Amino acid sequence: MFYICTMKYDLGHCIGNRLRCLSRIVDKQFRARLKDYDITESQLSILFALRKLGKVEQGKIGEALVLERSTVSRNVKLLEKREIISRSLNYRPEIELTSKGEKLVNTLIPIWEILMDNLMEKLGEDGLEIIGSLERKLI
Repeated sequence: MFYICTMKYDLGHCIGNRLRCLSRIVDKQFRARLKDYDITESQLSILFALRKLGKVEQGKIGEALVLERSTVSRNVKLLEKREIISRSLNYRPEIELTSKGEKLVNTLIPIWEILMDNLMEKLGEDGLEIIGSLERKLI
């Protein structure tokens, strides 16, 4: 005999699921524009962070972007293999963009800006403020 448990919330109200759905909607737009460059959304974030931070400990990128250590490590290895970033051999490796990586970032910035313009047009300043408010409440 099965016991049917009643749920306090409807699955349609699941905050995690709803946020992941929104993320997938946005990620789909990024993937469509980035496919010609063989770069994922996470890799793009890492590249942009490196452009801003310069040479930095690999672990600091994960902290700055709220990415799992394994996600950062996997993506760093892939980007290093393509000679887009370089990584030191230190116990706590430092990573930085190579000249090839700098060129790629400069190519990707206008594409990212177009995507951001499209999203900003859809969300507006109010939508952006709501996202910021959610982040502040959940962190």
